Formats: sequence, C-alpha cells, structure tokens
Amino acid sequence: MDLARVQQALRDAKLDGWLFYDHHVRDPLAYRILGLDPGMHVTRRWFYFIPATGEPRKLNHRIESGKLDKLPGERTLYSTWQEMEQSLEKLLQGATTIAMQYSPRNAVMYVAMVDAGTIEVLQGMGKTIVSSANLVSQFEAVLTDRQIETHYVAQKKIDRILEDAWREIGARARGDHGVTEFDMVEWLQAEIAKEGLITEHGPNVSVGANAADSHYEPLAGKSSRIERGSFLLIDIWGKLKDDPEAVWYDITWTGVIDRDATELEGRVFKAVTDARDAAIRLVQDRFAANQAVAGWEPDAAAREVIMRNGFGEWFTHRTGHNIGTELHGAGAHLDNFETHDERLILPNTCFSVEPGIYLPPGPECFGVRSEIDMITRPGSAVVTGKIQRELVRL
Repeated sequence: MDLARVQQALRDAKLDGWLFYDHHVRDPLAYRILGLDPGMHVTRRWFYFIPATGEPRKLNHRIESGKLDKLPGERTLYSTWQEMEQSLEKLLQGATTIAMQYSPRNAVMYVAMVDAGTIEVLQGMGKTIVSSANLVSQFEAVLTDRQIETHYVAQKKIDRILEDAWREIGARARGDHGVTEFDMVEWLQAEIAKEGLITEHGPNVSVGANAADSHYEPLAGKSSRIERGSFLLIDIWGKLKDDPEAVWYDITWTGVIDRDATELEGRVFKAVTDARDAAIRLVQDRFAANQAVAGWEPDAAAREVIMRNGFGEWFTHRTGHNIGTELHGAGAHLDNFETHDERLILPNTCFSVEPGIYLPPGPECFGVRSEIDMITRPGSAVVTGKIQRELVRL
C-alpha cells in the first residue's frame, strides 16, 4: 500500500478518510488495495481507517489481534460487540465524510462489499458514508507502463491466432471430416498455450443461432458443426501465463463461410460496428479535450446507434468492461444498461468496447458482437488491436 498516494487521493476527493472493513474475507478489494494476504484466516471483524491526513488506525478482535500488523498505524483491540462499536466511534473521531466499499442503491455492485447493517451503525454515529468506487479504480484499475506492455504482447499473439483460426476453419469446413465448434475451441486453446498465454475458460466459437446467445459455450458433447454457408462468431481472450501482473486482451469477430453476407447480416453488422465506433469516438474526444468521461456515457452513445437502427431490443448487455489483471476488472465498465456506472474512466486504464445484437429465433437467427480493447493515457485513448471493418468472408 502506498499510504501517501492514498491520502493524496482522499484530499483530492475532499474526503475525511477511507474505512476498510472485513469479515471472513468478504471484501477482496480491501485485501488487494491494502496488500494483505487474501488467503489469511479471518473469523472476526476488523477495521482499518486511513484519514486524509495523519496516521492510520486499526481495530482488531483480541483473538485475531495481529491480522493487520503489516499495516502502519496504532492498534485498538475489542472483544464484545459493544466494545467494538465504542472503539469504532473513537477510531473515527474527527472524520465525518468517509469512503467505504459501498454503492448507493447497489448501483455499482462490483464495489458494494460492505453490509447494510455496518453502514447503519456508522450512520448512527453521524457519519456520512460515500462510495469508494472511484478510489478503488485509482488503486485497482490504473496500470503501470509495464502492465500496458504485457497487454500489447498478448494483443499481437491473439490477433495472429485469430487470423490463423479463420483459415483453419475454412480448410476444415471444406474438408472430408468437417469441424465442430468444440473442435475449434480445442484448436484455439492449444494455440493460446503454445504462445505462453492462458485463458480463463473458452474461448467461444458460435455458429448461426448459437451466436445469438451472448454467453453460449460449446462443450464436447454439445457442439454444432461449422459448414460451408455458416455464420460464425469467435470470442477469444488471453494474457501472459507466468506474470501475475499481466493484463488481458479480449476481442470478438464475426464472419461467413463460402458465401456473401445476407442483407440482414450486413445491416446488423453495420449497426453494431457503428455503435462500437460511436463509443470509441466519445472516449477519444473526451480524453483529447482532457474532459471527464463516466462509464455510462459511451454505453449510452453505442446504445443510441443500435436503437436508431431498430435493434435496441436485441442489445441485451453492457457495452464494455474494465480489463486488468482480471478479465473483468475493478474499474469503470461501459454500462448504462445493467447498471448506471458513474465511475470515471481514468488515464492508464484498459477496457473493452463490445456492443452486440442477438436476434430472436426466426428465419435468420444469429448474433453479431464486435469487440475491441482500448487503453487510455493522459490526453489520448487508443484501440490496441485490429478493428473489424467488414464481416470476414472465408
């Protein structure tokens, strides 16, 4: 933990302090930000308060008195719940507006780790509890230059694997033995491993109506054949295997085999890519002008394009997610649909832009998603890999 940096962030946000609280490792964010061992055996409540100025303060149960010993600050011990509440009030003396892992109305649930009862106790002490969401982004989502380099290493490898995959699919689909979605998942997994990358699960290879299920997953015993004339979606992601600080790269492309796109496929693809580009443009314009942009705003820009094209009902997920050492990171998501994400997109962060349209069962049932990744820097924002401009035609 960089105490000076945390306290400067608190002063910049005009907050009196940041209160960390946990029980049974319910708040993994606290452990990562404070640099605590997430494998620690914790059975009693602990509190750690970082004021905007001055020394931090700890509150531990007597039978787990050493759980915060690696952190700076004076320690107070308690045994009973009454003693805990009295000690907590003293711990927070002089502080009124306090950040916690809390989200009003659970609007940004990714940061909502503190239970309602604990919030009620603090409010009963006259404290104003505000969300730590933007603070968490600063200390969880902002990447170092070396981490950004690992993203670009994965980008080059994944982009090459995907290009090779399209050729492999075309050859196998025209061959005597054919190919299934799961065959290609296994082929992609082998290529990812050869390149020194890992993937959480998947990747996803979806044919026709399966592509209309945004979380479809082909399995060994449940997988469709890829044939001449097929519509195909490939979602692939990976990061460096032996580097715990490495950053993911995550993309989705679509294409057709041995035919031209239908009129509807072309129209849906254009609506999706126009929406993607609207979100990209908004982020780039804001960063170029050094203006703030919240996660909900590029989602709204992308969604407006898809709604204007008459497909709004079939865009059923957020526009993008933060990317870090976790594929779905702790920074701002591009979301004004599943949540109203007011977290700011900060410089030196990475995120996906991936609008999609997933048509219902009918004569033409398919889905299109076009996913790219972006990295922001002070004054600029860039797409980190190739951008799909037209359907792949094998």
